[in-house]
Amino acid sequence: MALLNVFLRLKDLLSSRFDSLHQAALVLAFSSVASQLLALIRDRIFASIFGTGRTLDIYYAAFRIPDFLFVTIASLVSMTVLIPYFSREYAKDKEGARAFLDSVFTVFVSLLSVVALVTFFLIPYLARFVAPGFDEVARAQFITISRILLLSPLLLGISGHIASITQSFKKFVSYALSPVLYNVGIILGALFLYPTFGLPGLALGVIAGALFHLLVQVPAVRATGYAPRFLRRPDLARVREVFLASVPRTITLGTTALAGLVLTSIASLLSIGSISAYTFAFNLQSVPLSIIGVSYSMAAFPTLSALFSSGARDKFVSQMVLAARQIIFWSLPVTALFVVLRAQVVRTILGSGNFDWTATRLVAAALALFAISLVAQCLVLLFVRGYYASGSTKTPLYANVLSFVLIVLLAPLLLYVYRNLPEFKYFINSLLRVDDVPGTEVLMLPLAYTIGLFVNLALHWWDFARKYDGFMGLFSRTVRHSLYTAVLSGFLAYQGLNLFDNVFNINTGPGVFLQGLCAGLVGIAGGVALLLVLKNEEFLNILAALRSKFWQAKVLLPAPEEPSQI
Repeated sequence: MALLNVFLRLKDLLSSRFDSLHQAALVLAFSSVASQLLALIRDRIFASIFGTGRTLDIYYAAFRIPDFLFVTIASLVSMTVLIPYFSREYAKDKEGARAFLDSVFTVFVSLLSVVALVTFFLIPYLARFVAPGFDEVARAQFITISRILLLSPLLLGISGHIASITQSFKKFVSYALSPVLYNVGIILGALFLYPTFGLPGLALGVIAGALFHLLVQVPAVRATGYAPRFLRRPDLARVREVFLASVPRTITLGTTALAGLVLTSIASLLSIGSISAYTFAFNLQSVPLSIIGVSYSMAAFPTLSALFSSGARDKFVSQMVLAARQIIFWSLPVTALFVVLRAQVVRTILGSGNFDWTATRLVAAALALFAISLVAQCLVLLFVRGYYASGSTKTPLYANVLSFVLIVLLAPLLLYVYRNLPEFKYFINSLLRVDDVPGTEVLMLPLAYTIGLFVNLALHWWDFARKYDGFMGLFSRTVRHSLYTAVLSGFLAYQGLNLFDNVFNINTGPGVFLQGLCAGLVGIAGGVALLLVLKNEEFLNILAALRSKFWQAKVLLPAPEEPSQI
């Protein structure tokens, strides 16, 4: 009976509805924390087994083609596109909305399957462009792993389609659990499949994770009554409308994936381990990006769509301002702490087995360059969803294409300057304290990425402020408070490092962890004290949300005039 009660409570939780931005954001944030913790465990396992060597270079490079396939084809019916369409169809005719979803699902899965099959045979030819620096043995392994990973876009694409339905009904829990289980699958693959099957075992772990990602969402989508079904005769006209509307977004996401692919290609031409070092640093900075940027932007999107569809433009702008202020509030202090504590973060998370101190310093330097762009990355995610909620796709398209072109041009240019201008090399290496570390050329890749992201943010912000009067003037207080907090937290954390250097043995893993932890706590405590003195609105709102009964929290914004009962 007790087991049955647990099952029923879990089923109810998976089907729970969250109407408040803070409720939904906290659900997604907590799941992001769990998912990112597992991702860090995953990366620690990888670092311990492989270090920053050629084996892990092959594994990470093999993701690029399946990832590009996923973000281009799957984005045709992603939640940011499908939710507004489904909301309008649902408001008019609930049965028509079901037929619409089933038509989209049928065409989407069929298209993705065909493209994946064609790509399977093209991978040997694509390998020379994706990983030109690999030798014949490494390239053969790359081809095998890439082919196995082609199952991942199909499973994740179906899961994403289901997530569009559940999030339309503001059921966030099942979607929040999916990335957690995805990382569980990868970890199981590393621990149990790799020892038997080698690199293909790691790839099979990814496929298992993608399957878990899909299956956890099945109970929630069934509860909505809109579980997807295949149709013999889908309504191609309606599907075509969605696909055509999605093309700008597909190109937008495609440029981001293509930028990653190009940077991986360039990294393969650098010293062995460059792809691994770049990817480790990118994954580490993705932790705060996922917890802050993804959580708030995804939680805000359904409400933004409903507000704009109902014509409540003032409330739409207010919701954007609320989410943007929260993102700025969190990301600037986190950036400061990541930059100051970068070596402690990397050594604590990845420092075991074959991951030595030289690799630690290189990845830490790359992490600092990525972390600088954290606020830009988080805000771009929000702006993109805001534009899609309003039915506009041109600005994200233009901004991302320009950002992609800039990154692709800057990466080789910065490499050239780094190799041929000793003053520039000395400045970068001295600033990041990697003068005697080999392979520092790879740092030009995160530097190019960071510059491109700030340009991307500037384009989005300027255009949004131009279209919506009053948007620009609502941030000065938040930016000031966040900057004050970032500076104070970073300064105190840096002083804490010097203080606790004499307390703990930093030649050991536990000593490095305790040094970083205590220094970070000093920085955080100083930042919290300053926010209380300033009576910061964002911080007080978060405290109020945490003090309230989470599942009974009141909506913090006026209830939107939704076009339906979703």
